Amino acid sequence: MINSTDHLIFSFSLLLILAFTQHHAAISDQANAPFVGVNIGTDVSNLLPAPDLVNFLKHQKITHIRLYDANPDILRALSGTDIHVTISVPNNQLLAIGSSNATASSWIRKNVAAFRPATRISAVSVGDEVLTTLPSAAPLLLPALLSLHAALVESNLHKDVVVSTPHSASIILNPFPPSQAFFNQTLESFVLPLLHFLSQTNSPLMLNLYPYYVFMQNKNLVPLDNTLFKTLPASKQMVDPNTLLHYTNLLDAMIDAAYFSMKNLNVSDIVVLVTETGWPSKGDSKEPYATLSNAVTFNSNLIKHVLDRSGTPLHPEITSSVYIYELFNEDLRSPPLSEAYWGLFYGNATPAYLLRVSGVGAFLASDNANQTYCVAGDGVDLKVLQAALDWACGPGRANCSEIQPGESCFQPNNVKNHASYAFDSYYQSQGKSPGSCDFKGVAMITTTDPSRGSCIFPGSRSLSNRTKQVVNITHSSNAGDNLRLRAFRSIEISAIYNILHNYLVAVFPLLLLFVL
Repeated sequence: MINSTDHLIFSFSLLLILAFTQHHAAISDQANAPFVGVNIGTDVSNLLPAPDLVNFLKHQKITHIRLYDANPDILRALSGTDIHVTISVPNNQLLAIGSSNATASSWIRKNVAAFRPATRISAVSVGDEVLTTLPSAAPLLLPALLSLHAALVESNLHKDVVVSTPHSASIILNPFPPSQAFFNQTLESFVLPLLHFLSQTNSPLMLNLYPYYVFMQNKNLVPLDNTLFKTLPASKQMVDPNTLLHYTNLLDAMIDAAYFSMKNLNVSDIVVLVTETGWPSKGDSKEPYATLSNAVTFNSNLIKHVLDRSGTPLHPEITSSVYIYELFNEDLRSPPLSEAYWGLFYGNATPAYLLRVSGVGAFLASDNANQTYCVAGDGVDLKVLQAALDWACGPGRANCSEIQPGESCFQPNNVKNHASYAFDSYYQSQGKSPGSCDFKGVAMITTTDPSRGSCIFPGSRSLSNRTKQVVNITHSSNAGDNLRLRAFRSIEISAIYNILHNYLVAVFPLLLLFVL
């Protein structure tokens, strides 16, 4: 007969096993959760030194990055951080690696094994859109993948580092409706063996997917709101007539086109990884939709869509991770103008614009929950700067009283100082809305408070006022009760589990060791 003590021990044992099962399941779920990463291009005239770059990434809560090479300085600086990095084999190295196992082994030793595990290299992307932009090298692509994977096996790193290759969306023909999509048949002799390799090595299909370009090429067929992830009524959603699946955004349709294309080749166990996507914030006269507002909307909604784990209409259970193109504006890129304006930040780490991503976690501290200011840029034309200052204090109706003679922000008495104050006054008065810190390109957004001494910038005053308002609200009895109620509900269950966990660890250490 089981006595009451035995029954109690048995019950607590079950609770302990259940708690640890849930704990380990949560860890596994977190490891497999979709992520938003960033690509880091280096055609930047004032790119941050590697240590400063890594500190910036940590400050912005960026956990996944993709490099277009295997920059040793950046890889060393990433040592000891929790930032996952995908490194790349440039196209000009394909010939050597694809034709020599020894070269592939040397590349892995030099660029992966030398840095793992301190630096969390998690993937190697081989070449870039080789099948469509460098077709002469297509026969070398699979040999390069095989050689690099063999070198990872040799170094016992193949379980931690995957190998794949990014493709252009153009390898898929007839992408809408997604159910009718298929891989370009002229490339099938290369695509099918590549898919088999990815399936065998549990590696993703890397795709560079740009709804921006699809929209620009099909403006009469693709709604802009659908391209920007805006909420659409069912009547305006794109519908696949063969599956009756509704598509609320273009990116999901492009991802599902890839899944249908793989299904046509009897491949169904490969996950799509979006290695590049984004939206330019500025363009020339032929690029009217490359605007700050559209860039803010696209990237903000993209981040929410991924982190909400929404999946796609065909695979709601699978959410593709994405890398935003790109972290910095690459001002050294050649025309068209938009090529220099895909970044979330300028090269000096000031935001190019503010994302609206509050409520999805700590990702990107450039969220508008943080304080930002608008100031005059460095090295700008003084005549243009003066004209912008005159506009801000005139038609723009900025409060410029503090930069008048004898006032707190008059000194130093120069155009740049006065323009910075006027720009920030206008920017704050417009609610920091997209486009309100431009002034024909002579202004920039910064997270550094430009106030000095008794000269307090308008953005600092706004922050102070908001703080006072928050204090007043929290002293209201109703608001306080609601806050406390929400806080209690959120910690109630976890607190009980913590008490049980601590008690059981103390009473049953041997059982704990057995479970672990």
